[in-house]
Amino acid sequence: MAWNEPGGSGNKDPWGDRKNEQGPPDLDEIIKKLQNKFSGLFGGGGGGTSTRGRSGGGMGLGFIAAVLLVIWALSGIYIVDQGRQGVVLQFGAFSNITDPGPHWYPRFIQSVEIVDVEQVRSVNLGRVPDEALMLTQDENIIDIKFTIQYKVKDPKDFLFNVRDPDSTLRQVTESAVREIVGKSKLDYVITEGRQDVALRAEKLIQDVLNGYKTGLLVVKLNMQDAQPPQQVQAAFDDAIKAREDEQRQINEAEAYSNDIIPRARGGAARRIQEAEAYREEIVQIAQGESERFLKVLAEYNKAPKVTRERLYLEAMESVMANSNKVMIDVKKGNSLMYLPIDKMMQSQPRQSTSGQEGGTTPDRSSRSTTEQDSRARDRLRTREVR
Repeated sequence: MAWNEPGGSGNKDPWGDRKNEQGPPDLDEIIKKLQNKFSGLFGGGGGGTSTRGRSGGGMGLGFIAAVLLVIWALSGIYIVDQGRQGVVLQFGAFSNITDPGPHWYPRFIQSVEIVDVEQVRSVNLGRVPDEALMLTQDENIIDIKFTIQYKVKDPKDFLFNVRDPDSTLRQVTESAVREIVGKSKLDYVITEGRQDVALRAEKLIQDVLNGYKTGLLVVKLNMQDAQPPQQVQAAFDDAIKAREDEQRQINEAEAYSNDIIPRARGGAARRIQEAEAYREEIVQIAQGESERFLKVLAEYNKAPKVTRERLYLEAMESVMANSNKVMIDVKKGNSLMYLPIDKMMQSQPRQSTSGQEGGTTPDRSSRSTTEQDSRARDRLRTREVR
């Protein structure tokens, strides 16, 4: 049963008690009641609202405002990690750069972009034929693969001056390497010129990036591979091998030369020194002999006979000292030759030693020496008797 039907409950009327009313509820009155309720909630004064209600509503609104202010303030705190920098934007425009550490910015007025300025990034080029194949100065095609390492130098330029810094760096690197390779010959690039080409390309890339104000810093350009195209690789390998053999033979020849020439120079210097020493020795000996002769001559002039006899004795002493045979002059007879006594004495211990050890007879040489000695004695005695 509806609330406004006959017999229904009149208390269910949402517009209040209408027992004494005959028409629909007043719209202005309904709006006024809603305004009074909201005013009481937020502290506003209205018809029929007490002073206590207005003070309580004002305190509630202030508390909500304080909470919102604290949340807004805390939301603006941010921390920049080590190796990074914060780029502060105010209404979308650059404001300033913040260093590592805690910072604060007013939210909805400013914003912050964190940029890593210590991370070393890398880009690999030459993985596809369009990037790898390049033309050299001598009109040869070379296949190059290289990697460039870089990092952010200026966060402001990195964020605002170039739309895509990584793509810009890739294009600049490829263009710079093509320019350097185009000014170099193939043999130079694939052999000893790799490092030089990389350094020149690195400098050119940095100059172009600085001109574009990209905010990037090139750390290192590494040329990983540089070789002719696959179609002619075998021919170039043979040429490189022949060049290496040539260099090896040159090095061996230089090593042999470095070994022979110093030894020849040392031998020549040694011979020269020996000749000079020999000359000095001969000169000194000659001078000494001449001085000795002059002294002997002076003594000879004083006593000729005595000096002659002394010179004879000295000469015979020097001659007989080097002789291993003894000659005895016998009057009215022939000279008899004796074997040296020292030889005979040396043979006697051998005979005694061999006899003691093995109990055998002396050898033939000792026996013949003894027989010769006895025969020599017999002959001497016979001649003395005669």
